[in-house]
Amino acid sequence: MESRFLQVPPGLDGTRADAGLAKLLGLSRTAVVTMLDDGGAVQDGTVLGKSDRLRADAWLDLSWRPREEPRLVATPVPDLGIVHDDDDLVVVDKPAGVAAHPSVGWQGPTVVGALAAAGFQVATSGAAERQGVVHRLDAGTSGLMVVAKSERAYSALKAAFHDREVEKIYHAAVQGHPDPLTGTIDAPIGRHPSHEWRFAVVSSGKHAITHYETLEAYRGGSLLEIELETGRTHQIRVHMAARRHPCLGDTMYGADPTVAARLGLSRQWLHAMRLGFRHPATGERVVFESTYPADLAGALEQLRQD
Repeated sequence: MESRFLQVPPGLDGTRADAGLAKLLGLSRTAVVTMLDDGGAVQDGTVLGKSDRLRADAWLDLSWRPREEPRLVATPVPDLGIVHDDDDLVVVDKPAGVAAHPSVGWQGPTVVGALAAAGFQVATSGAAERQGVVHRLDAGTSGLMVVAKSERAYSALKAAFHDREVEKIYHAAVQGHPDPLTGTIDAPIGRHPSHEWRFAVVSSGKHAITHYETLEAYRGGSLLEIELETGRTHQIRVHMAARRHPCLGDTMYGADPTVAARLGLSRQWLHAMRLGFRHPATGERVVFESTYPADLAGALEQLRQD
């Protein structure tokens, strides 16, 4: 266990305990919430909850377990599709249920671990558990993802994603029918104020822009083509839920669980369909495309029959 006894600085007066302690200790929000849930934060003799407020000059008695660092485990993923492979990069078609890289709390397979198990050598840039990773997909989202194998590819691809020069096209089946049928959602995204693992449209969030177009409409929902201009965590899921059109099967963000069960969905209907960028070695534009996996194709066919 680690412990600390200190005073609340004036600059944190009135801030929520979870946010203020994360800033004060340099810990992640998740680690601080765990500490608060364990009763490890006491302010002037009173145990703090995560929504309680810090008071300037109050004394804090803090104790928490040190953060467990994520470890890379080379685990084969038989259905990880290799779409393209060269000296600089590898493009994979990620199945659902596979995370991009190891993280605290995730016990399942990862893209980085699967590539290691298959003998791929990736770039050494980045944290040890996510070397070569230049962008991510949610564990429950399937589709295309590129991993850098060379250092020049890592630098070039990171810059391209940062500068919004990468074409990222997704297909999403959502509840209801967006109005208008084609449009842009421009709304900042940040951590949900009361749900640690969720995100939401919040005024203090990061700039996020999502363009969408309705491809097909059914009685039970709509199939959208979505282009991301930014790349925030859960961006499509959050933006569509904010418009009251959550991705089918995405019960975390308000999708109807009875509809998900009827369609046989155990995760959000969201697939990274197309990925385009300039190749870091040649400068030529390359585009990669994917097709729907079986669970999404089956749910879509059910919608069409309905």
